[in-house]
Amino acid sequence: MINLYNSLTRKKEEFKPVKAGEVSIYTCGPTVYWYAHVGNLRTYIFEDVLKRVLIYAGYKVNHVMNITDVGHLTSDEDTGEDKMEKGAKRENKTVWDIAQMYTDAFQKDLATLNIIEPDVWVKATDTIPGQIELIKKLEAKGFTYVIADGVYFDTAKLKEYGRLWPNKMDIKAGARVEMVEGKKNDRDFALWKFTPSGVKRQMEWDSPWGKGFPGWHTECVVMSCDNLGIPFDIHCGGIDHVLIHHTNELAQAEAAYGKQMCNFWMHGDYLNLKGEKIAKSSGNIVLVGDLAKRNIDPLAYRYLCFTTHYRIPLSFSWESIEAADNALKTLYEKVRAMKAAGITAVSLKSREAEAYREKFEAGIYDDLNMPKALAVLWEAVKDSKLSESEKLALMIDFDRVFGFKFDAVETIDIPAEISELVRLREAARQAKDWSKSDEYRQQIEKLGYSVEDTAAGPKIKKI
Repeated sequence: MINLYNSLTRKKEEFKPVKAGEVSIYTCGPTVYWYAHVGNLRTYIFEDVLKRVLIYAGYKVNHVMNITDVGHLTSDEDTGEDKMEKGAKRENKTVWDIAQMYTDAFQKDLATLNIIEPDVWVKATDTIPGQIELIKKLEAKGFTYVIADGVYFDTAKLKEYGRLWPNKMDIKAGARVEMVEGKKNDRDFALWKFTPSGVKRQMEWDSPWGKGFPGWHTECVVMSCDNLGIPFDIHCGGIDHVLIHHTNELAQAEAAYGKQMCNFWMHGDYLNLKGEKIAKSSGNIVLVGDLAKRNIDPLAYRYLCFTTHYRIPLSFSWESIEAADNALKTLYEKVRAMKAAGITAVSLKSREAEAYREKFEAGIYDDLNMPKALAVLWEAVKDSKLSESEKLALMIDFDRVFGFKFDAVETIDIPAEISELVRLREAARQAKDWSKSDEYRQQIEKLGYSVEDTAAGPKIKKI
């Protein structure tokens, strides 16, 4: 039994898919006007774990992710410039070139972090006709009105608007940055924005209401429901989407189709840097490429994310990521040493090994409790009652969820000359001949290897 926290009901619930044995997931993808930072990518790692856990449990997963390449304004209040148009001006490129460049960069980041790609990618610009049809459907049902700058959704017409909000949550008039002139209610949101008079946009389309472009919330309804049906199983995203973006998706879907958009809404919490939320708008960011500059394995960021539950804010610091990197490298060395010794994974038959797998499953099936799963991994690795073959089997089995690539760890073929120098150095150390020991170390390094002294003995690495 898998229990997941549902943001809509504000409690953990037993997960039961719409269709037996299959799971449909929609995850909000990037707005491709700039690079994704590690705060953004924490959400994609949480979603990757969700997908891996469902696959681990035996489900067939159909995962759809959008690419927002139009319609996302620089504020959530239906004001400001389209982020894509702004990015194109910043870099003196076409909007289409900007979209492709940052889509490529995002997909590279996913690969670097070993995040499984969605089964279906959908670009907002490929679904314009469908978005126009959705707005027409809402118009026919009396949920829209037109003002000078666009077509808006009338939230007062939907009885349960805002039911995704946390308890006692409300958006007060004036709480938004800027109130668009002509809006009936500050909660109302744009379905279609008109191209301003005298302005030529790179991305604009004809519509029954005038030339313009779709609203950000509209495109996600079309891309999810057209590909997964309604209701589908799970909609995911960052916690910052709850109050506006996801609330407005839900509202449109229920108004247009008369049924619930999906059965579970799941949200990952913020990543904080120096006590503040990591965000592009504040310039408070760290990119995946910044990890490599400090010689940190990018998968150490996966490890760091697993030290805190996805629904709790995670603090990022260079000290914490370096600690995660060291911990992950210790696990890699464990796998490497076992493989070098000719140890192979065996089927898990002992009572002790099965007990570890049961504890691991209890963690991951309890709302993706990765801190507990990580603790079970370390407990198994250190358990002297388990054989090395069982430990390796458990590590590789658990890695179907962790995604650390334990099965890809390669042994280092150490030349006989290096092995002999390491032996001589160790003998010198035992004799407390530090001068001779340093001499052997230098010879080893000149030949392209390094040696590290550990509690388990000397560890040899290729430089």
